[in-house]
Amino acid sequence: MTERTGADAQAGGGGGAAVSLGDAWESGEGGVGRRPEDEAGKGVVCAFGKNLKTLRLREGMDREEFGKRIGYSAATVASYEQGRRIPSPRTIDRADEVLGADGLLSVWKEEVERAQYPGFFQGMAALEKECIELLMYDTHVVNGLLQTEEYMRALLAMRRPPLGQETIEQRVVARLARQDIFDRRSAPLLSFVMDEAVLRHRYGGKDVLRGQLEHLLLIGEKRNVEIQVMPIECEDNAGVNGPFTVVTRKDGKKFVYSENHTTSALETDPEQTALAAARYGIIRSQALTPRESLEFIEGLLGSL
Repeated sequence: MTERTGADAQAGGGGGAAVSLGDAWESGEGGVGRRPEDEAGKGVVCAFGKNLKTLRLREGMDREEFGKRIGYSAATVASYEQGRRIPSPRTIDRADEVLGADGLLSVWKEEVERAQYPGFFQGMAALEKECIELLMYDTHVVNGLLQTEEYMRALLAMRRPPLGQETIEQRVVARLARQDIFDRRSAPLLSFVMDEAVLRHRYGGKDVLRGQLEHLLLIGEKRNVEIQVMPIECEDNAGVNGPFTVVTRKDGKKFVYSENHTTSALETDPEQTALAAARYGIIRSQALTPRESLEFIEGLLGSL
């Protein structure tokens, strides 16, 4: 089996797997505070920043005036131009409009957005944005797409070695940005199965868990979302090998993302992706139904 980069896998070539080191679900940086994650990403962001500065100077605007026009400080504009921060797609469009760039800035949006992720996660990040279905099985913590901000902060604060406060803020913003998937049109089909133990860990304390359980109940009401719980007392569980995600793209091609303590992999081999999808189907059949699961979560919430 041939190893491929995350970007190659996203492009959808032949069979293979992308295997990389790192904490992939937490590596993306989103929002105003985003930073490019690798050298290739830094090159893209720096090139965009130079174009932004050239067009701003062409219009005779200083950073303070331009910042006011796009809704940011002069310091933030400087960080964009110097490639130290990544503007959102909306900010890039606004800058293009203010500077009369006729698309010279907007054309950078996709490349600049990808630069917020390390190379190995860019394929998965792109897939998440364009998928028609996500199937997710989790065994340790609530899936990042379902986490409240308080729950995120609790998890990140427990990391060892400790993360810096700036890093924590960047990762919270990035994870919250990924949750835009729930508001996408047309909405993808999203299925979550999680072990009961995930819902019992009081990470961050009772109040944090209470807020997280309430959030799960709200998300579970969405028509395109199914949340299921795998009870501890269940004697059969096809997911004993650990958490994984099956992604289906618009063209029907499937990908499997998995990770452990030090390694993440984006699998593209058709046989392996088909087996993973089948395994997920078995897991769903072994878990509580969506209705039973929401009732179970309500019971946990009432016991806090």
